[in-house]
Amino acid sequence: MSTIDPKKKVERSKNLSPAYSLSNVIQSEHAVTRTIEMLLDWMDRYAEDQKPMDLDKFFTFTAFDVVGEVIFSKQFGFLKQGADIGNAISNSLALNAYAAIGGFLQPLNLLVANPFVTWLQIMPMGHLFNTTQKAIDERLQNQDARFDILAHWFKTLAQHPERMQLRDIYAQATTTVGAGADTVSCALQSFVYHMIRQPTVWQRARAEIDAARMEGLCEDRVVLFDHAQKLPYLQACIKEAMRVFGPVPMGLPRVAPRGGVTVGDRTFPAGTILSINPWVMHHSREIWGPDAHEFNPDRWLEESVAGLEKYWIPFGAGYNSCPGQNVTKIELSKITATIVRDYDICQVNPEQEWKYKAYFTVVPHSWPCLVRKRKE
Repeated sequence: MSTIDPKKKVERSKNLSPAYSLSNVIQSEHAVTRTIEMLLDWMDRYAEDQKPMDLDKFFTFTAFDVVGEVIFSKQFGFLKQGADIGNAISNSLALNAYAAIGGFLQPLNLLVANPFVTWLQIMPMGHLFNTTQKAIDERLQNQDARFDILAHWFKTLAQHPERMQLRDIYAQATTTVGAGADTVSCALQSFVYHMIRQPTVWQRARAEIDAARMEGLCEDRVVLFDHAQKLPYLQACIKEAMRVFGPVPMGLPRVAPRGGVTVGDRTFPAGTILSINPWVMHHSREIWGPDAHEFNPDRWLEESVAGLEKYWIPFGAGYNSCPGQNVTKIELSKITATIVRDYDICQVNPEQEWKYKAYFTVVPHSWPCLVRKRKE
């Protein structure tokens, strides 16, 4: 993700990106389902106790544990304990801020990247890094485990040792853990936060799921990804949640090529560093109309939607697009379909807005909810 040379970026993608293909990632769906069931167990417990639930925390726990399962068949243990182990997640905000500005402050970059700092084990996300590295080390001793993303990378390494090194696998696994969990948590929160503010939207999505159940779909405790994909209104709600409050508020930098580049009525000389801000793009009235700031899933069901797709960039675009977006789509589809079908959710204080700080990614917090099992 930090590679700015397009040629090197493409070369690395050839080695690592195939592991993120839908056909490969979907092989881990049963493991994803088991992890989501742990989230549902917590939701059932809070519903029974009638206590406020911090969905922001539990969505984040779920996102991290799912990423662990998909990459190296090992959870971090957040859902099992129902807690932020070693404050790894809360402390990750420091790393999130560093990811946003580190590239512009080289002295800071050199300090944090110092091997001595790593040796001291004082990094804020030490638990995450240690778990990731331990899982990779264990897989080196047991490569007969589930054919997850890590197994795919090891296969590529064995077949083409001249194209990649073991350190590339360590780096990519750690990056995926850090970036993949925040984006999913934010998207899930945005979905619930905006949907419960429009109860008719929640009920409409539920009615769509109920209709699918009449046809034998969406009956498992955790809705199957294939079934969730057949729910156009639910998918529209997911896309709109990621548009109106995108998980990544800053764009990756690109460099104008030889000869420069023209954007609109402006021309930028070669070497100019350029970036597109997703939040600005997603809230442009010129693109989305006068209701650009409003949550309106129906915009994705209109005939003109084809012209809007290119402006929807929560995963980036082109060679810099997020390689792990299929993992995100599977998580979002399964979790949202399941909770809309089975739960009624409202904020403890409906007037209270969530809080957040935007770094490279943004993860809201402080909007406790009451969760109730759906009454048939």
